[in-house]
Amino acid sequence: MTSTTPPLVLVDGSSYVYRAFHALPPLANSQGQATGAVKGVINMLRRLVKDYPESTIAVIFDAKGKTFRDDIYPLYKANRPPMPDELREQIEPIHEIVKAMGLPFICTPGVEADDVIGTLSREASEQGIQVVISTGDKDMAQLVNAHTTLVNTMTDTVMDERGVEDKFGIPPRLIIDLLALMGDKVDNIPGVAGVGEKTALALLQGIGGVDEIYANLEQVASLDFRGAKNMAAKLEPEKENALLSYSLATIKTDVELDQAPQELKNGAPDQPVLLDWYTKMEFRSWVEELGEEDLAPVESVDTDYELVTEQEHLDRWLEELEASEVFAFDTETTSLDYMEARIVGVSFAVSPGRAAYVPLAHDYLGVPEQLDREAVLAQLKPLLENPNKAKLGQNLKYDASVLANHDIHLQGIAFDTMLESYVLDSTATRHDMDSLALKYLGCSTIHFEDIAGKGAKQLRFNQITLEEAGPYAAEDADITLRLHQKLWPSLEREPMLRSVFEEIELPLVPVLSRIERQGAYLSRELLVEQSAELGIRLQELEAETFDLAGQEFNLGSPKQLGEVLFEKLQLPIIKKTPKGAPSTSEEVLTELALDYPLPKLLLEYRTLSKLKSTYTDKLPEMINAETGRVHTSYHQAVTATGRLSSSNPNLQNIPIRTQEGRRIRRAFIAPEGYKIVAADYSQIELRIMAHLSGDQGLLGAFSQGLDVHRATAAEVFEVELDQVSGDQRRKAKAINFGLIYGMSAFGLAKQLHLGRHEAQQYIERYFERYPGVQEYMDSTRALAKEQGYVETLFGRRLYLPEINARNKMRVQAAERTAINAPMQGTAADIIKRAMLAVDDWLQGGDADARMVMQVHDELVLEAATAQVESVSAKLCELMSSAADLAVPLLVEAGAGDNWDEAH
Repeated sequence: MTSTTPPLVLVDGSSYVYRAFHALPPLANSQGQATGAVKGVINMLRRLVKDYPESTIAVIFDAKGKTFRDDIYPLYKANRPPMPDELREQIEPIHEIVKAMGLPFICTPGVEADDVIGTLSREASEQGIQVVISTGDKDMAQLVNAHTTLVNTMTDTVMDERGVEDKFGIPPRLIIDLLALMGDKVDNIPGVAGVGEKTALALLQGIGGVDEIYANLEQVASLDFRGAKNMAAKLEPEKENALLSYSLATIKTDVELDQAPQELKNGAPDQPVLLDWYTKMEFRSWVEELGEEDLAPVESVDTDYELVTEQEHLDRWLEELEASEVFAFDTETTSLDYMEARIVGVSFAVSPGRAAYVPLAHDYLGVPEQLDREAVLAQLKPLLENPNKAKLGQNLKYDASVLANHDIHLQGIAFDTMLESYVLDSTATRHDMDSLALKYLGCSTIHFEDIAGKGAKQLRFNQITLEEAGPYAAEDADITLRLHQKLWPSLEREPMLRSVFEEIELPLVPVLSRIERQGAYLSRELLVEQSAELGIRLQELEAETFDLAGQEFNLGSPKQLGEVLFEKLQLPIIKKTPKGAPSTSEEVLTELALDYPLPKLLLEYRTLSKLKSTYTDKLPEMINAETGRVHTSYHQAVTATGRLSSSNPNLQNIPIRTQEGRRIRRAFIAPEGYKIVAADYSQIELRIMAHLSGDQGLLGAFSQGLDVHRATAAEVFEVELDQVSGDQRRKAKAINFGLIYGMSAFGLAKQLHLGRHEAQQYIERYFERYPGVQEYMDSTRALAKEQGYVETLFGRRLYLPEINARNKMRVQAAERTAINAPMQGTAADIIKRAMLAVDDWLQGGDADARMVMQVHDELVLEAATAQVESVSAKLCELMSSAADLAVPLLVEAGAGDNWDEAH
């Protein structure tokens, strides 16, 4: 007979804490407080509440201090490292949130959480109450019986008595004996020397538990396992360890507790306390679920959203738009690909809560009558192309490109809420509309998935009914307008930030759109040829790898690779993963490759495999059929420092230091009659450092046109400039760039393969020769701690939420960012200012040339062959005058039939 009474759920909270901490990437709120473990634990508890809605869910944690096991065996858990600071600071929030959720919270001194769970499960079982223990701890399998099962929320597995036997090969009653024989390295339970898992199982299956084994040692020799004949002699002197281990591994089931199982009850959630904690942790979606958003007061706005399907109605709206000082505008389209997207409808807003959607190309079965798309766009064209009519949008670069597909060239872009938010604080939030609405308006928007569904069956916007499409599209325009009204006053109060917005970011929108739509010309044939050659080389590398390893294995499997490197070949373990396995990361392989051939082959295999899958295979598929070019998307509001990023394809990460990487650049070719012209800044961040620090040594080196790395080498290694060796220049270059990124002596030593003491001497000598740099770094750290942010030369601001964190490592990371961000951010501002100047010149029509790419500190153009020299000269002139620094801004330009030749 199956019980219909809801089970008692007992949660191993301490197990949850460590699993969540190691399973999730490190997360932190804007104040630098670690939040990953909190989120992981509470997420699992929320799921349990959902899965067991009628059950009492008690959460049990380990108490501070020693337990009775420490008295039995002082070395118990001695191998465990202390709790990381990032985890320690999350314990209190976890405990308080559990209590606020209304779940019974138990933390009993002198015993472990396992013992409390063991006692409650025994008492409940004896009363016929079904028990579910939620844990990832294998030791808990000893508690499983007819009334008790284990649930692992991370792997979605449930284990009853049969499940325990299937997994471990023994029934629950022998789990303690298994642990006693084989020991437990994690808890430092000694076990029996020479007995591993296989031997332990053979003994348990053949004879019985530890007591039976020691009572019948003469039977051991007859068992069918390797070493059985000599095992009795090994077991006999280990009896004391076996019994000790049995005692340590046994979960107590007789702990004196304040409450019996039937007395545990869920209470009502304490909503204000939950809201407070979720707010502090910045768990926005959970705050939203509670119906409040503290990051911004919820704005109560009456909405009047109109669906415009008749000409008279549209005429009235056109009159309103013409009369408005500024209006919000948005497009709904068939695709996220700006080159392919076609307009499905347009929306407008002129005042908070008042917006309209004009459907133009919905084509589902039974769609009501709509206005003609071409006729409406023709009416909108003069308004949208009027440079004196202010428009407002969210990521208007996309809308501008889609309008261009319909021969409408958007002008009068006055505001963009994505960029307003980004300039105000690049690190405060993501800058998509849904995130901004939640943060700044305190409201949740209609998400696209809400009306279109998810996955393979997701509808395109043209397939969505007008009843659903209308409110969604009108809300986009309305929210954009309201966001602008919230964000713009904050920018107006900060003249430098307003300048960054008005003079750099906003004018760049049409420039980037032109570059994107122009695209980069590609040779499909060269890429296909290279891909085939890479495929052959990868097969050769795989064969060489198998030959060195002495076996075949999956090169893409870290587990199998770890087994080959560290178990079979016994290579030294450099680093471990959070879960304790030997790391096979690129950093580890690079270090091992210095002394061993197999890691070197693996690195080459990984590099070529990534080139093939990311570029030579993928780029040909991304060539637009109509233009013959690839059209990347440039992102202005992603990086913290102001640098542009790109995607589909990512042009920023094409390697330049390897021959194969440069071959990919050779596929970026100029069309007939043109050449590729590439110009980039030389050592721009070091020049910015010289300007910001005012260090006379650096200023002098750059002003005299010296090779700054050679000049640094002469100073640090105390030799004449013409006596600097290639190795000394290489080391000086590492010092120059390393220090502006906040590299420590340890990091420098590792990079240059030096002793730490020698690296420290280099750094100290560097600062002796360049004291202005030391002063700049010290003052920047101090200023960052005082005001919480640093600025670029042009006033772009980078907030550093962890600069005053409690965790020392987080503070050090924030300090490194504080030193580097002004340089990296200023370099980003300079290249953007250069792009604006170059675009302005090109739009004047004086040259037969166009910008096709921006990559890091480099601009790439196509120029008519006859004009290459003049275009190169003008390009260098405009780029070098993009900022007025205390040292020259040196720009180097080259030209060729392809990008590699030009750079």
